[in-house]
Amino acid sequence: MYYQEEDLIEKGTDYANYALDFVKDYGPKVLTAIAIWIIGSWVIKIINKAAGKVMDKGNYDTSLKKFLLNLIKWALKILLIVSILGTVGVETTSFAAILAAAGLAIGMALQGSLANFAGGVLLMIFKPIKIGDLIEAQGELGVVKEIEIFTTKIVSPTNKEIIIPNATLSNGNITNYSTEGKLRVDLTIGVSYDADIKQTKEVLMNVLTSNPKVLKDPAPSVNVSELADSSVNFAVRPYATVDDYWDVYFGTTEQCKIALDAAGIEIPYPHSVEIHKDA
Repeated sequence: MYYQEEDLIEKGTDYANYALDFVKDYGPKVLTAIAIWIIGSWVIKIINKAAGKVMDKGNYDTSLKKFLLNLIKWALKILLIVSILGTVGVETTSFAAILAAAGLAIGMALQGSLANFAGGVLLMIFKPIKIGDLIEAQGELGVVKEIEIFTTKIVSPTNKEIIIPNATLSNGNITNYSTEGKLRVDLTIGVSYDADIKQTKEVLMNVLTSNPKVLKDPAPSVNVSELADSSVNFAVRPYATVDDYWDVYFGTTEQCKIALDAAGIEIPYPHSVEIHKDA
């Protein structure tokens, strides 16, 4: 019985020594890891807050802002966890290799989607277009309806929704008709060679200046542009706002015809001459 008690005391002493050694060896590391986690989490919050303020000043899209802030937060947290594991003595080389391999595999699997995502980020950061803009891109013309992370939706003049991948949109040419706020309407009106050029210009210019939707600045213009086969062609160039573009286009075309008819100025049409030869 005495020996059993002595063995228990000896084992208890061994466990105590083991626990003491464990505390001596890993206690400072654990305390350091806890301190790193507390300080690191505080620093991450500060960085995230500062990044949010920068994005607010840059008028970033709300969905993009949330995504980027979450991306920054989790990327920094992963780095913080890896640092803590290294502090307590865990080998982080293999862990980093696993993360790199997983990232590569995911990148290869989602190559097209990541390209569209990157294109969406670029569109939202640099803002070459915004919702409501009239644009022409990838052979399509329409008003921007929605800019999403992976695609951009535009509505064509025929009221069709067109979805364009952001990768192709951001890497291609974009013509933004809304940026300057004013558009020139290009019309060509042909009259007979018998018509008086000065009178024709006055009639056409009167049509432009009497239309309230034609802008005064820049001023509209009417000039002879071509001496065609059967007509003298005039370049009629009024300016309009983006919203009034089609009203000015169609309205000016109609009013020019009415005004020229009222002035007795002929608008020619193709003629053909038949020559009959006797046998």
